[in-house]
This record gives sequence, structure tokens and C-alpha cells, in this order.
Amino acid sequence: MKALVYHGPGKKAWEEKPKPVIIKPTDAIVKILKTTICGTDLHIMKGDLPDVTDGRIIGHEGVGIIDEVGSGVGSFKKGDHVLISCITSCGKCEYCKKGMYSHCTDGGWILGNLIDGCQAEYVRIPHADNSLYPIPAGADEEALVMLSDILPTGFECGVLNGQVKPGDVIAIIGAGPVGMAALLTSQFYTPAEIIVIDVDDNRLAVAKTFGATQTVNSADGTATEKVMKLTGGRGVDVAIEAVGIPATFELCEEIIGAGGHIANIGVHGKSVTLHMETLWSKNITITTRLVDTVTTSMLFKTVQSNKLQPKQLITHRFKLDQVIEAYETFGNAAKEKALKVILEND
Repeated sequence: MKALVYHGPGKKAWEEKPKPVIIKPTDAIVKILKTTICGTDLHIMKGDLPDVTDGRIIGHEGVGIIDEVGSGVGSFKKGDHVLISCITSCGKCEYCKKGMYSHCTDGGWILGNLIDGCQAEYVRIPHADNSLYPIPAGADEEALVMLSDILPTGFECGVLNGQVKPGDVIAIIGAGPVGMAALLTSQFYTPAEIIVIDVDDNRLAVAKTFGATQTVNSADGTATEKVMKLTGGRGVDVAIEAVGIPATFELCEEIIGAGGHIANIGVHGKSVTLHMETLWSKNITITTRLVDTVTTSMLFKTVQSNKLQPKQLITHRFKLDQVIEAYETFGNAAKEKALKVILEND
């Protein structure tokens, strides 16, 4: 089969790899129908995640059709259409029983990280019964790709960890796909104001169409002053960091109001300064999280009922064998006006 393979920072190739096989009875082999590229994949390509080794097939999102199941898989059979969760979970370990699937002792975020992932014609899914979701006939599979990662990530790590409440003033720093997912799902809780901050005017314009009440371009370095003016000097109740660089996390520290929540989503490859000299007395809560996908089933229902329409995040479509071109587009998002790209396997 063909797959997108990581060969060290800045190096990738579309090349021939062996088709995956069943290793454990709880495995399933899935033929990829549609997959996508995540901001985390760009972090991998930069070398920010050293656990990803040379030769790894990248990717952790997608929908597909079951090609083969192990003898221990009870919920799926060959030919079933499935949504692939970015988090693999055994459902039995101490962490899984707490709902912390991201820390599963035999899983967690391993796809495209510690084992081969989804930017390929086929992928092996461990613990298939707990790591796949059945797709009903007639469902929009493009939209459902957004449920593999970005929607539960934006919701769990941003909105739920940030404890967004009705009437809150919230700021989302980063208008990429995960920031947009936080924007869409934060509206479940009717915040009074949603301020979206980014350096890309196109993404800010899109954020307005998705429900942002205010937008701030931070390229000139005056975002803190602009937010403070918008909030009457109080700062925001919730600041959601959805980029993963020191400057954006420190911006959250600067704009958070007394009693507020800073909810980190971004994947950080460098140290960030925690300004305790200004935060120590402000009753601030700071949360970090890797998505657990405990809300995927609920979000699945909201997408199926059209209460949530993640398909609007898709801006570009490619064939799977055009994945190198797709990376160029996604990696130059401002120039290409890209949010989510869909890769389709014929």
C-alpha cells in the first residue's frame, strides 16, 4: 500500500509500505476512505514530538471501511463503515475506567505517533471495539472526519476545561481548525462574547461567520490592549489557547480576568513562561489536557441532527495520493486560505 511517511524533521515521502496485518485479536484493519491533516502533524514535521520516529506513517483522523477484524472484535465486521477515534482505548485499565482514555495504558494517542497512522490506504486499529464508532448509512462522512479529533479536542480541552458558562466573555487564541472547533462548541453554553484572536485576517473573517462576536488581529503586538479595551479593562472569563507557542500562551496570561480559566489546547514544543508575579493573586485556574474523546458520541449526535455543522471547516479537497500537495496547502494556511483539508482514497 501507499502511505505518507515521516523521515525526520522537515522530511516526508509518499511511498510504498506493507499493508498492516492483525497483530492482536482485538485489532481491526480499516481501509481509509477519507482522512485529513492536523495541526499536530505539522508539529511532528517540525520535530516538536521526538517520540515520532523515522519511518512512521503519520495521521490520526479518518473514516473508513472495515477490511478485516481480529477474533476478539465483537462490535464490528468486514464491510462496516466506521469513524476512527484519534485516541485508542482498551476500556479496561485504571485510566480508561476514569474516562481518561488519552492515558490508556495500552493506547492513548498512539495513531500516527507511536504506531502507524491514517494517512495511508490502510491502518491497523488496536482495541477496535472501543476505538471505532459505527457510521450509519447515508451519513456525511466528510463531516464525520471532524469528529476524529478536532471537535472533541476543541470541546473537551477548551470549552469543558475552561468551564464556559452562559454570559461569559471568552477569548479563543488561534483561529485554526481546533480553535474554530472550540468556537463552534462553546456556543452550546451561550457565552455573551466570543473574541477570536489570530494573525490571519481571512481566518478572523471566517470566525465571524461561525459565531465570533469580536475579532482581534494580534500581528501588531497590541492584542492585549485591544482585548482589555473590549472588556472594559476586566479581561476575559475564559482564555482558550489553541496554537501551541509561547507567545499565545503568554497572551492568555495577559488577558485573563480575576477568577478566570486558562484552558490550553495547543501542542507545545517549547517552554512557556508562567508569570506568577502577576497571576498569583488573581484566582486563576490553568488546565492542560490531551483529548479523551469521551464526548465523541454526544458530538456525533449533534452532527447527525445538524445542530453542529463541522463540514463548514473544510476548505480544500485532495486525493490521498496528493497528500504532499495537501501538506503544502495546509502548512501555508494564510496564503491558501485553508482550514481543514480532506484527503480521499479512491
